Amino acid sequence: MLNEKGPILLACNHPNSFLDGVILDTIFEQPLYSLARGDVFKNPAANKFLTRLHLLPVYRTSEGVENLSSNYETFDECLRIFRQDGIVIIFSEGRCINEWHLRPLKKGTARLTMAAWGSEIPLRVLPVGINYSSFRRFGKNLFINFGTFINSNEVDLTLPEGTRYQAFNQLLEDQLGQLVFEIDKKDKEKQRRLLQLSPSTTEWIFFFIPAMLGLLIHAPMYLPVKYLTLSWTRHNDHYDSVVTALLLFLYPAYLVALSIIAYSFTKSPLSFLIILVAPLMAWAYVRLKPQLDR
Repeated sequence: MLNEKGPILLACNHPNSFLDGVILDTIFEQPLYSLARGDVFKNPAANKFLTRLHLLPVYRTSEGVENLSSNYETFDECLRIFRQDGIVIIFSEGRCINEWHLRPLKKGTARLTMAAWGSEIPLRVLPVGINYSSFRRFGKNLFINFGTFINSNEVDLTLPEGTRYQAFNQLLEDQLGQLVFEIDKKDKEKQRRLLQLSPSTTEWIFFFIPAMLGLLIHAPMYLPVKYLTLSWTRHNDHYDSVVTALLLFLYPAYLVALSIIAYSFTKSPLSFLIILVAPLMAWAYVRLKPQLDR
């Protein structure tokens, strides 16, 4: 599945902001393009940076009616990508919400699919369910479920436009409903049953000491990032994405700083092994740490 060639539209749920697209782009062999909320493209520098990351803007009415015409340009770009056998990610629910629940599907996926099929592009639509064990902890368990391809012969293309959209969305919703976990945030027992992967006794024996060292080494960097991000994202669902972006830049600098501090005390070149050993200790901690949100 991960080696499939386009033209493919990955129709996904959207539980965790930019992290959803980043993860899919990481695991697929072919580079992916992803549709993203348009308001983050308003800054020219951000627009240039995000475009280089293969992100394409989609505007909602709440982001300015004057921007809606730009969606036609984005859809035209998607069709160009499909003609070159590319793969595009679309989040069929529209808005991102941290939850284990499939929300009603918007028309965007159906509209883009019908435009491709109407242009005689042999597009295949692949439903993808993305499920996280946590929206606040790092080192989370991730369950990505793939459905079966939806092809043009499964929808009567002679139907009126609105009826075609409804027929397509029903096919997509039927599959996504089986791929996306349905868990109430208060149902801790179901969360443990579906999302938790308990470490074995052997893992506890081998990883406990490295894990505790990893906790001590990384806490001075991670905790400020965590609480600062919580204050920034108190009213939205972008916590994981912001933390990931910050750590991507701060963690290498933190490891170098630790190595320099250690060297200043020991005068030993072995101090720079911290750059290699500390991530392994962090990995050991991830194996044993709590996996679910409180």
